[in-house]
Amino acid sequence: MKIGFGFDAHELVEGKPLKLGGATIEFPLGLHGHSDGDVVLHALSDSILGACAKGDIGIYFRDDERKNEGIDSREILKFALGTAAEKDLTIDNLDIVVVADRPKLSPHYDSIRRSISEECGVSISKVSFKSKTTEGTLVGQNSIACFAIVLMSEVRGDAGAGNKL
Repeated sequence: MKIGFGFDAHELVEGKPLKLGGATIEFPLGLHGHSDGDVVLHALSDSILGACAKGDIGIYFRDDERKNEGIDSREILKFALGTAAEKDLTIDNLDIVVVADRPKLSPHYDSIRRSISEECGVSISKVSFKSKTTEGTLVGQNSIACFAIVLMSEVRGDAGAGNKL
């Protein structure tokens, strides 16, 4: 068994769509970042890379490289999943917590969980997603943060081949 932990945070800004977990959330502000700013996929990718003992996404997708500007965070996740596949690791479960005072995310839980499930190629029953507010005390009204943890198992022979990443 391998466990990985990830974290990311970005500021809310005008002029960008809000993407969380690969799902687009209707909201007048989006997340600032060198990529599309999807803090959920960034934290999730970091947790997968952590389980692989391969560092974080900043090593592979540097924010000072023009080729990474505006990159879709699903590409970053694909890279992390490919790294896990090279190490014969499969996802047992994911637990994701978004910290945001706005927008309210509970109406979007199902679409975010479904998107993560599809992107990771795992059953939705393996994807836990929840959100918390700080009532303006930590992240406040201008940012969104995300914590992600993943539990992964090593594939042995054909066991788990249907869930191999």
